[in-house]
Amino acid sequence: MALFRIGNAVGVIGGETAIEPMPFEQAGQSFPGSAFYYLAPDAAAGQPLADGAHWEGDSFAGPAARALRAGGTALDRTRALTCLTQAIYYEAASEPDAGQRAVAQVVLNRVAHPAYPKTVCGVVYQGAERTTGCQFTFTCDGALARVPNRLFWQRAETVARAALAGFVYAPVGLSTHYHTIAVHPYWADSLSYVGTIGAHRFYRFGGPAGAPATFNVAAYRGGEPVAAPPPRAAGLTSPDAALDPLAIERAYAQGYNAAQAAALAPVNTVPMSRIGGFGAPPANHPAPAYAPALQARGGDALYTAQTLPEGQGVRPEYAGSGQWIARPGS
Repeated sequence: MALFRIGNAVGVIGGETAIEPMPFEQAGQSFPGSAFYYLAPDAAAGQPLADGAHWEGDSFAGPAARALRAGGTALDRTRALTCLTQAIYYEAASEPDAGQRAVAQVVLNRVAHPAYPKTVCGVVYQGAERTTGCQFTFTCDGALARVPNRLFWQRAETVARAALAGFVYAPVGLSTHYHTIAVHPYWADSLSYVGTIGAHRFYRFGGPAGAPATFNVAAYRGGEPVAAPPPRAAGLTSPDAALDPLAIERAYAQGYNAAQAAALAPVNTVPMSRIGGFGAPPANHPAPAYAPALQARGGDALYTAQTLPEGQGVRPEYAGSGQWIARPGS
């Protein structure tokens, strides 16, 4: 013999079940809708936090980027695809799809930002001509000497092809920087944190440098350089100071503040009498130079009114116009 229980019903397998009616099921104890008041919501079970879950404060991605589509010649599109695939492969080959799309979006966000080159390959290989200071580590640490794994390369190429066809990965917004969770660069505490995707933390510019209006995807016109690192320049052993993200952010803020101050500055007005405005006497302009045939016919006199009626030319019957016919009370 075995017992089973469902709610307040207790039964015996193979036997009859005795069910105790609930109050709203008893005659005289219910009204339409009374069952609602006997509902007992299950206590919410606490869900364990996922591994690595944490609160990062300001982690708002902000507005998404606008779609950038590869243009230019077929060679430009091929080079752009190669460079973006390289960036995705060497920076995020083992990342999930979201991590690879985020890296691709950062590259395209830089292409649209005035502070960076206007080509995909230019962005990817920026600073690679220096012994230190390359913007993407793989372009100057020897990683390119490794032969890519075909399967992972094709996966990265699929993500790159979609990004260059206009796909926008909104979770990173207008991010222009990222780093792995294993390091903490000097600029990480100054830029605006967007979020962590895979093994990378993403950041965007604050202030005018990161405003949506600053990014212009229409500035991309192709003209892609060779999809390879530029030759190393002799004597360039330090990073380019112009690529410091904090310097870029400050420069945009200073320019914005200067423009605001100029817009609010008082304007030196010129009296209307000096520019021939309302109430000013007519300016004397020299007569134009007419052709000899017009000069023989009278020149400027042909275009000057000579027969306009004046005070002494008023007809007698209209001489009293505007005067009282008879003054009131007279």
